[in-house]
Amino acid sequence: MDLFNVMTVKDTTKLIDSFSYSLATEKVTLLDATGRILTSDIIAKDNVPDFRRSTVDGYAVNSRDVFGASESIQSVLDLKGEVLMGEEPSAEIKIPGYCYYVPTGGAIPMGADSVIMIEYTEKLDDEVILTSKATSPGENVVEIGEDIKKDEKVIAKGTKLRAYEIGVLASLGYYEVEVYKKPKIGIISTGDEVVHPAESIKPGQIRDINTYLLHSLTEESGCEPVNYGVVKDEYELLKQTVEKAVAECDIVLMSGGSSVGKKDNTVNVIKDLKDGELMVHGISVKPGKPTIIGKSGNKIIFGLPGHPLACAVIFKVIVKHYIEKITGHKATIYPIECRFKFNYHKAKGREEFLPVTIEEKKGELIAAPVFGKSGLITGFSKAWGFIRIERNDEGIKEGQSVKVFKF
Repeated sequence: MDLFNVMTVKDTTKLIDSFSYSLATEKVTLLDATGRILTSDIIAKDNVPDFRRSTVDGYAVNSRDVFGASESIQSVLDLKGEVLMGEEPSAEIKIPGYCYYVPTGGAIPMGADSVIMIEYTEKLDDEVILTSKATSPGENVVEIGEDIKKDEKVIAKGTKLRAYEIGVLASLGYYEVEVYKKPKIGIISTGDEVVHPAESIKPGQIRDINTYLLHSLTEESGCEPVNYGVVKDEYELLKQTVEKAVAECDIVLMSGGSSVGKKDNTVNVIKDLKDGELMVHGISVKPGKPTIIGKSGNKIIFGLPGHPLACAVIFKVIVKHYIEKITGHKATIYPIECRFKFNYHKAKGREEFLPVTIEEKKGELIAAPVFGKSGLITGFSKAWGFIRIERNDEGIKEGQSVKVFKF
């Protein structure tokens, strides 16, 4: 493959989609399942609820016995007892005018079809209840299976479990669920000029940003980062580190060393790995053109740009797409609709991801670009998100409606 025989973002994601890789799975308890991704559909083993229950504190009645009840003409009911929480009621309304007290969540006695809220009743004594409100069949009652029916598909494969799904799983009697193991992502920063953040820097040196940027992005994506530190621009040292990362991880990220230069060994290392193949060397995108994608066997390797903003954009657009592909979970993104602040020109031929800030003016959200050279880190530290500009568009006009995606 020729150097910088660039591909479009669309073609790159199509290539990634054709790549076959299976994540390992494991069983976890509900206490450890938040944020994990299901490997199969969850089918209800029981009806929820599996008994008729009240949604309010009140009196279970047959609606025929309170028909026409009002504040001026109250219905008189005989209180025959109380339904205790957690117990199946043995009582049954067989005689017209009988009622039973039920708490919220309590079971409805046989013969009752509705519940009168306690606020609409008056207790004359231990055996007589007056009500000023009529009910209709099913009022304040949850029927068997009204929430979830037995054998119903409740949660789909590929769902990222939130607290709400955890609650549903508990209600269905699931204590353990099978989920995909968190993808292990190896992170390698390269460059003779890159030093640890805690070190004092000399002229020509820069502190390592991308290791920590990618570590955080990896965790945000529900994956497990494995850091291999900063590797100098030495072919053998880099090859050994990449081989170790490929053996230990599901995905490998290398930042820096993706442009053309004497010491840029990323391409040669990928080609020389066992079953190594270079698949992409350059993407028609701004920022992030010098992106490399290769593989070793069934493991994919991303050579990300050294510039932090470009590195972050390619992670969000390309790497995260692959993470979602292998986990089966496609995150739903809701962009914010804004007006663009002024005219912005871009060259045709490259898709652009433009960092922007957002401010509110006169009740309207206004997006403005964060200007700066590609090597500057303030591009993403100041930005709220980015606007995606298609490759054949010439730019954005002042006042144009745009969609802003959060970083």
